[in-house]
Amino acid sequence: MIIQQYSINMLCPFKRVACARWVALFHHPNPTRISTGTGGNALHKNTSRKFSASAQRWTIMPAWVIDKYGNNDVLRYSTNAMFPIINYPNEVMVKVHAASLNPIDISMRNGYGAATLRMRRDPLNINAAGNEFPLILGRDVSGVIMECGLDVSYFKPGDEVWAAIPPWKPGSLAEFVVLSGNEVSHRPKSLSHTQAAALPYVALTAWSALVNTGGLNKDNCTGKRILIIGASGGVGTFSIQLMKAWGAHVTVTCSQNAEQLVKGLGADHMVDYKAGSVEAQLRALKPFDLILDNVGGDTEQWALSCLKPWSGAKYVTLVTPFMLNTDRLGIADGMLQSGVTIGSKALKHLCKGVHYRWALFAPSGPALDEVSELVDAGKIRPVVEQVFSFSEVPQAFQKLGRGHARGKTVINITGT
Repeated sequence: MIIQQYSINMLCPFKRVACARWVALFHHPNPTRISTGTGGNALHKNTSRKFSASAQRWTIMPAWVIDKYGNNDVLRYSTNAMFPIINYPNEVMVKVHAASLNPIDISMRNGYGAATLRMRRDPLNINAAGNEFPLILGRDVSGVIMECGLDVSYFKPGDEVWAAIPPWKPGSLAEFVVLSGNEVSHRPKSLSHTQAAALPYVALTAWSALVNTGGLNKDNCTGKRILIIGASGGVGTFSIQLMKAWGAHVTVTCSQNAEQLVKGLGADHMVDYKAGSVEAQLRALKPFDLILDNVGGDTEQWALSCLKPWSGAKYVTLVTPFMLNTDRLGIADGMLQSGVTIGSKALKHLCKGVHYRWALFAPSGPALDEVSELVDAGKIRPVVEQVFSFSEVPQAFQKLGRGHARGKTVINITGT
């Protein structure tokens, strides 16, 4: 695939990034260009390696780590955490200016998903158990690129970026982090680092549920009836704004004290889960085209009856037993159990004319490009509940662990 430079330059900045991503995707380094060194039987002695590692100017950095799984007491501030390096040509190093916490950070601190994530970090099972420690948590990052791998053409040092870090990689509660270039996007110009850090993980989780799994997009949302169960947290507040930006009618469930928040974000109708039976209140409304469930529990026992039958309506839940199954049964048996569970549930509800789906977070720089456009257009804004300094990370975990969030908990890493 050849994309001429003048064609890329005529596009808007976000479209230029998208084009460059595709160029990088289809540009594979020629293996004959990799030299074995200055001596020996090099394939081509006059060629250089197509990849490089970071310059060894630093070896340690400050970070919050855990050395074992447990409660808040396992959090430890370290001034000698291992400095990340670029190992692959498609990676970038980011200096972290701000991060934020998500419920998955609480779960990972407690050991949730340890078996699955350990397999993802070490698929050949070469390292001994416990090799993931010390582990750095934090999924959201907003910062500045310090260094780029040789295959990264759509970013350069000094670019202000944001990203959601996959849970199997070292997190953002540190001074620096290394990511794949395809996981990173230019930060919205209208947001500060502190504001931007509130969005990536919840944005991509909602995007995975609503777009990748639910099949919604800006061209097919107009007039659709969307129900968001548990709408006052990070994923819920983002989902409200995304669906309203695309022209959907949005109904939400939350407590009465979150009504002002969700209505301010554009929700058309609010159901108070403390004011009687939620099922009864929702059944009194017109049926929905899609339900996004952020709560789980016994919700799915009645929620699918609120969908429009035989019209392609979908129930998408973010609360799945996948990680719990692999932790409890092991990777192979856990995946088999998960497959049987979702398969049987999907078939059961398909016979009733509705679709049952699970959704999982998926890192994606291109999706964040689209979110950036919506943010800079004023259609989506971050909802920040509280900001903590880098020295207050344990307090931030305590606050998030109390539940009933009204937006995001942000960590200001640089103090600016």
